[in-house]
Amino acid sequence: MDSISPNIFVRDINKTIDFYKLLGFSVVASVPDSGDLVWAMMNCGKINFMFQTFSSLGEQLPEISRQDGGSLLLYIQIKGIRQFFDQIKDKVKILKGLEKTFYGATEFSIADNNNYILTFAEDE
Repeated sequence: MDSISPNIFVRDINKTIDFYKLLGFSVVASVPDSGDLVWAMMNCGKINFMFQTFSSLGEQLPEISRQDGGSLLLYIQIKGIRQFFDQIKDKVKILKGLEKTFYGATEFSIADNNNYILTFAEDE
């Protein structure tokens, strides 16, 4: 295995794109190219996320939950965590502020605009 790129289901791709741009992500591909998007891939460094509308798969995969958020926490390792925290703290919903964990990482957690949980971490 070489990589993983989560395909995260959302209700509004354009709002999701705007949110992730606040975190430093940029759109690298979308379907269609413009207008009412049903899928988009965003990238920041080595991290790739795909976002897809709930309705775009219709009945093809009924096993996919059609609810916002989920029992998934995306753990993202970064460098310069304190600067990044200061840059975004007033623009996002902070769930857990900066703290040093028992395993030596400095972390904080936020909820994205779809109620998915993102935890950012750095081994300082």
